[in-house]
Amino acid sequence: MNREEKSQTIQEIAAQIEGAEAIFAVDYRGISVPQAAELRSKLRETDSSFRVVKNRLTKRAAEQVGEERLADLLVGPTALTFVRGDTAAAAKAITTFNKEHDVLTYKGGLMGETVLDDATFKSIARLPSREVLVGQFAGIVASPLTGLVRGLGGLIQGLALQLGQIAEKGLVTGQAPAAAPAAAAAEEPAPTTEAEAPAEDAPAEEPPKGSGSKRRKGRR
Repeated sequence: MNREEKSQTIQEIAAQIEGAEAIFAVDYRGISVPQAAELRSKLRETDSSFRVVKNRLTKRAAEQVGEERLADLLVGPTALTFVRGDTAAAAKAITTFNKEHDVLTYKGGLMGETVLDDATFKSIARLPSREVLVGQFAGIVASPLTGLVRGLGGLIQGLALQLGQIAEKGLVTGQAPAAAPAAAAAEEPAPTTEAEAPAEDAPAEEPPKGSGSKRRKGRR
């Protein structure tokens, strides 16, 4: 490997370190080429990559991006898993693969500011995948929301019934309800006719002219 190739390798590893959510280091002695290809395929499904590295070049890459803690893991044959996606799924893939083949030895790892020892790595591998956790969270959130929607539906339905009853009584438009015809007739006074007018209001009749003198003559 010439200087240019070494420089390119350092830049590639530095970019992988910077872009990783977590890094797992393993001793890969005893792994075959087909087994390495199988592990790479499984890790690719979790948006992770498996890379056999040269310790000296990797240390320089780690120093370049300010990740000096990685140097403690770069002793002996080392392969690094750079996790960009689901950390739990990547740890589970490595653990499952090693149960089947028993060719890897976990050295240690990093996840943000946390240093991952063997016990922590195994605990992470037992966690549900991100998809499962998202599904569980969605179920928890949806459950009370369903009850809330049902409650609001019942409240709206009850309000609609009450508004309908108020509308029937004419209170929505501000108009009082119409009275029944019989009641209206009983409450209103009957119209007054001329025949029923009081007698004292009628004018007195005048006697015909000359009637008084004739009566007086007859009596004589």
